[in-house]
Amino acid sequence: QWQLVESGGDLVQPGGSLRLSCGVSGFTFDYYAIGWFRQAPGTEREGVACSSSSGISSNYADSVKGRFIISRDNAKSTVYLQMNSLKPEDTAVYYCAAHYDAKDMCSMSSADYDYWGRGTQVTVSL
Repeated sequence: QWQLVESGGDLVQPGGSLRLSCGVSGFTFDYYAIGWFRQAPGTEREGVACSSSSGISSNYADSVKGRFIISRDNAKSTVYLQMNSLKPEDTAVYYCAAHYDAKDMCSMSSADYDYWGRGTQVTVSL
């Protein structure tokens, strides 16, 4: 049975850093692009970053470019999101998701994703 499990969410001060992890099981990790999404209360879920199945291609939301880095370890079936220079507006529940990747490209649209984790809370506050 497929499973995506996020971890690493925490309370952090503005300017701080966190690294989120997404562990995947139940399907062939190497064939799937992985995306990170977030949702704050009262807002729609938005794409943050994604990595193609090989890791060669990645995309980022403009709001996180230069601050967040997505990476993946296919040997461990794990994707990471390194978040630096965190801002209060980064506060949200962060989700990882997977979609089949036939072209070594990843999507930033949640509608393209087939499998989802349950999320991890990131709070950026003094």
